[in-house]
Amino acid sequence: MVTPQTSRERVLAAAAELLVSEGREGLSTRAVSAAAGIQPPTLYRLFGDKDGLLEAVAAYGFERFLESKRATPPSADPVEDLRRGWDQNCDFGLTQPEFYVLMYTESRPGQASPALREGIGILRRKVAKVAEAGRLRMSVERAVRLVHSTGMGVVLSLIATPPPERDLELSAIARENVLGLIVSDEPSAPVTGPAARAAALRASLAGTKVLSEGERLLMQEWLDRIADAPSA
Repeated sequence: MVTPQTSRERVLAAAAELLVSEGREGLSTRAVSAAAGIQPPTLYRLFGDKDGLLEAVAAYGFERFLESKRATPPSADPVEDLRRGWDQNCDFGLTQPEFYVLMYTESRPGQASPALREGIGILRRKVAKVAEAGRLRMSVERAVRLVHSTGMGVVLSLIATPPPERDLELSAIARENVLGLIVSDEPSAPVTGPAARAAALRASLAGTKVLSEGERLLMQEWLDRIADAPSA
């Protein structure tokens, strides 16, 4: 007897193949059900609706990509790790464009898909490491939004450009411009102003037990305001 778990895996594998071979339009419930060898009611029972299926397929592709990257340990330089994460995001988009577009364009307004939330979570942890090192020029959340939105825009633009016409240096140019805005130039010369100090303290609050939850949230709001305040 086939278990629900193996049915789910078979559906995702079949849907992934259809996505690559036929694009987003090939992911009809009828086509996916036929490719996976199940009845449409089983697909709806597993994923709820077509939106649930699309979110699961995007997460499936992203997870497969992450598996190939997790063996690389963090370096001693959190900025270099952030740079490497940018390049990995670009690599994912250009080698798995169907999954990338699905992941970044199929989310409902105001909601992020599970795969997108995981990707932003990975980015947030990398940026927090930069803040803890005292090298972040703004709040973690503002830096995350800047890196995420710029990187996503660059990759989607490259995907939309015919391969022979792509200027792959655009990603590196955008990356270095963004890093120049959010971090200090040299590992040996961390930013020492109030913004960097506030960002570093903000990043270290997550595990503190000294403050109550309300106090911690209030402190985080104050520190974010300091970190994002315009320079004098």
